[in-house]
Amino acid sequence: MGTAEEVVEIESLEKSLLEENDGDAEAVLYAASFREMEQRFVKYQTVQWVLYSLLLILAWGIGFLMLLYLPVRRFILRKDIRSRTLYLTPNAIVYKVTRPVPFPCFGVLKKEKHVLLHSVADVVVEQGYMQSLFGVYSLRIENVGVRRPPSDDVKIEGVANPNAFRKAVMIRLSNMRNEVSRQVSTFEDVPHHLMMSSSKSLKHDYRPSREQVLMQKLEEVGSSVKRIQSLFEEQQSQTTESID
Repeated sequence: MGTAEEVVEIESLEKSLLEENDGDAEAVLYAASFREMEQRFVKYQTVQWVLYSLLLILAWGIGFLMLLYLPVRRFILRKDIRSRTLYLTPNAIVYKVTRPVPFPCFGVLKKEKHVLLHSVADVVVEQGYMQSLFGVYSLRIENVGVRRPPSDDVKIEGVANPNAFRKAVMIRLSNMRNEVSRQVSTFEDVPHHLMMSSSKSLKHDYRPSREQVLMQKLEEVGSSVKRIQSLFEEQQSQTTESID
């Protein structure tokens, strides 16, 4: 598990990298939708709120106040899901939402999350028991970095077609990895070509000196003299054998 300082450091690094690639960040490869799931999402959250309220009525009686707050809660949920945007860029997954505070008269809360694709391990589509009753899905973006705790994974509810968004992300990740592998193979081939060209240039530029040429000639003459001497000795031995 990473410390708070390490998480802040990684997030600042992601922010700086995204600022460097600001031009690419504007290109949207795929955008998810939430509007189709508004009614199901609000019903699902409402049933959850009512169940919690009933339990708290039996416990401490706070559930009465929660039931009175239910209309405000539904208003906040509708504003929340209508403001959500989730899209894929060439370098990151971007999630933005603007939701009212628990008492809407005091303003809104804005949240914007950028997840670099290089740090994405997988996009998981989840659906719990209560969610399956209303047809609501959740997307969880898992991180690659070992320094990040699992709680730092981005979880988003109410995506209309989560499998299509996951497929778009995985295709983009596959293309990025293929590009990286091609670049690595290209960089590995460059030193080999440089060594071959350098060896050829060394062979081409090599010029023996005059002393080396003379020594080579003397060695050739010495070897020829030795061959003549050996031939002469063989002929002499043959003549002595014939005389005997």
